[in-house]
Amino acid sequence: MIVRPKWDYCMKELFRNFIILKYFISDILDIPIEKIRSLKLRNTNLWRRYKYQKQGIVDVLLELNDDTKINIELQIRTVKHWDKRQLFYMGKLLTEELSAGEDYKHMKRCITISILDFHLTWDNNYHKKYLLREENGELFSDLVELHILELNKVLTGRRVDEWIRLFNVETEEDLEILETMTRNPGILEAVKEVRHMSLGKWARARYDEHMKMVRDQNARDAYVRDEGINIGVEQERNRLANLIARMNAEGDEDQVTRLQDPEFVQEMNDQSIRLIPIIDAGVKVEPGYEIYEEGVKNNYFCKREDGSDFVAAVWPGDTHFPDMLNPE
Repeated sequence: MIVRPKWDYCMKELFRNFIILKYFISDILDIPIEKIRSLKLRNTNLWRRYKYQKQGIVDVLLELNDDTKINIELQIRTVKHWDKRQLFYMGKLLTEELSAGEDYKHMKRCITISILDFHLTWDNNYHKKYLLREENGELFSDLVELHILELNKVLTGRRVDEWIRLFNVETEEDLEILETMTRNPGILEAVKEVRHMSLGKWARARYDEHMKMVRDQNARDAYVRDEGINIGVEQERNRLANLIARMNAEGDEDQVTRLQDPEFVQEMNDQSIRLIPIIDAGVKVEPGYEIYEEGVKNNYFCKREDGSDFVAAVWPGDTHFPDMLNPE
């Protein structure tokens, strides 16, 4: 068993190795390796002016030799408003070093690389690059650049493929296959680092603890989801029961006509109730109910062997069913 690179601690440790980091940046941003002359890791707690402002904490933050700032984020689980969170981080990166009254020319170029283990989009493109462009494609500014790397899509032979395979590694066999097929020094160094972390008792203990937390969270999520479904089903049943009771209390002679009334249908839609027409041949056993009385009087219902009307329990309660073979 190995420590998986998709574990956030493992990812952060991998990118502390400047060989891995350098080749990763080169492959993702399509920068010639020789142009990356220096890398500097920075504090991952983004600046805020006042204590009451929201604190931004990123996974990995570095600066290139040309002062470009790069934020690398790993997100395994789908989170609400993920896109807005990325814009928040980008805004922090852009403005954190610009002092009051300082010229805007001092703003540094900022790049975010997001590694996602969920579907952000449902097309086949697993490496997307977003820029600020005019609607006809003209670049407005190169100060902002956002890269999305989706780990769960089919690979098509691009430069970033081996990095996706690295993050998807789960077994020693996966590591061996990746090591055999690659010539990328960054990938080879990463394979060594994963093996080294997998041997360390402290890293193993932290990884086992992390996996237990993941399993526990999955169990809690499943419980909350199931409870939510049950509550929704119960609420819908109550709404429908109240609807039927109200219609019966009002004594509508032609309920079918009312259900076809556009105003009534809209009223139900406003309450998140969708009306679905069905053919229900069952007739509730209810003395005084006109259709029931007519069926009993004219022997319209299915019979038992002893000649009594067949009874079954469905949603209205005890119910008779019309005998469709009866020519009457």
